Amino acid sequence: MSGIYIHIPFCKQACHYCDFHFSTSMNKKEEMVLALAKEIKMRKSEFENDTIETIYFGGGTPSVLTSTEINFLIDTVYENYKVNEDPEITLEANPDDLSSERILELSKSKINRLSIGIQSFFEDDLKMMNRAHNSAEAQRCLEEATIYFDNISLDLIYGVPGMSNEKWKQNIEKALSFGVPHISSYALTVEPKTAMNKMIQTGKIEAPKDEVAQEHFMILVETLESKGFIHYELSNFGKENYFSKNNSAYWLGEKYMGIGPSAHSYDGISRSWNVANNPLYLKAIQDDKLPNEIETLSEADRYNEYIMTGLRTIWGVSLDRIESEFGQSYLDYLMKQAQKFLNDDLVFIEDNILKPTKKGKFLTDGIASDLFILN
Repeated sequence: MSGIYIHIPFCKQACHYCDFHFSTSMNKKEEMVLALAKEIKMRKSEFENDTIETIYFGGGTPSVLTSTEINFLIDTVYENYKVNEDPEITLEANPDDLSSERILELSKSKINRLSIGIQSFFEDDLKMMNRAHNSAEAQRCLEEATIYFDNISLDLIYGVPGMSNEKWKQNIEKALSFGVPHISSYALTVEPKTAMNKMIQTGKIEAPKDEVAQEHFMILVETLESKGFIHYELSNFGKENYFSKNNSAYWLGEKYMGIGPSAHSYDGISRSWNVANNPLYLKAIQDDKLPNEIETLSEADRYNEYIMTGLRTIWGVSLDRIESEFGQSYLDYLMKQAQKFLNDDLVFIEDNILKPTKKGKFLTDGIASDLFILN
């Protein structure tokens, strides 16, 4: 299974918590679309023996592209690659871009999955995050999108300063009321160099608290599991047959190609990433050069990645795979490192697969880092 990720590096405005690569100036948008199409063509030899099963528009805010631009990029993939008969084609979108006309247009395109950045249904949260939409737009766009699209995911953020458990429950209940089959939910994290970091340092807002985020996470897991959602990855919940195929491929170590500035690619042996700078990216592509760096992963890197992704998902870490792929010494090291977490009931082993317990799920990333081999 192979996928293509297309990074659209534009946003109308900067959310206060975001440190992804994007520009709020749209004046090079048409030029960028042509460059993305050119990179798609330039790299087709990398996937000549593969069938593309997923195409994912991420960003930034991909919904700032016109439907014509989105269709042009999808058609470029189809013209240059072998694409599965029924691929999953996802567009990340913001509610303020999803007018009634736009939803109808998208429903007639090859896009068959929407990932909508709601974040919160409360006005004060949206203002604090500097989101471009308001609560009414969030609700209207979901009411209309669910008429035309069956496969919809929405994003929510928890651990927001000042958000009570009751308010968080109301956010989840409101999300469930639209009948969407997939919810992604992330703890609010404060990255350096973001507006939110500055607001915390100057005392305008309080810093998020770990214990609040942990409580919100437990409420989220219990509520969604009680409604038939499967908690298949730390931040992702899907109904049966509605897991994100694109993201599942990342976590299962499948090949993927990242197109656009700052996008990452992985071919099973090496990882590469494009320059995170729009002018440098455009110049390189116009000069017929790929603006990327490549790193061949060592055995220890591959082991660490498998531990990280395996522990975050319902598929866990297969001890048989560790032994067959990396050897007995890796398995011995893993078991030695995992012992304290087994004793503290944070991980368990079932059918020779290591997984976090309910209590251990929120701490997954910390547990994984303790199981890593340091080069």
